Amino acid sequence: MGKSKNIRLCKEHEAIAKSRKLRVSPQKLNLVAAMIRGKPVQKALDDLALSNKRIAVDVKKCLLSAIANAENNHFLDIDGLIVAEAWVGKSLVMKRGRVRARGRFNRIQKPFSEITIKVAEVEEFFA
Repeated sequence: MGKSKNIRLCKEHEAIAKSRKLRVSPQKLNLVAAMIRGKPVQKALDDLALSNKRIAVDVKKCLLSAIANAENNHFLDIDGLIVAEAWVGKSLVMKRGRVRARGRFNRIQKPFSEITIKVAEVEEFFA
């Protein structure tokens, strides 16, 4: 009995990149992901470079990785790419604490998140 075939997450004219364990809450990361959804990759890169959000640097790295995957692995034209999808997920949560007044102790949660970016050729996306 052999191993079953892996099912691809994307179609022929798409490419995916994923960044994990980003030290930001998923809610804040989703604000940056919403900024680039549906835009051409060059416009999305420009928006991320001009953004004053701290996590925009890591999102830009993930987008550049998706572009490189599209060019090198799927042989797609970079000029015709758009950000088809960008979704955010939860990851682990570090639990820390802080001593408060009158012998109390408050829990502090430090969330991590992950982002997945899918780029696609324009003709395939609107077809």
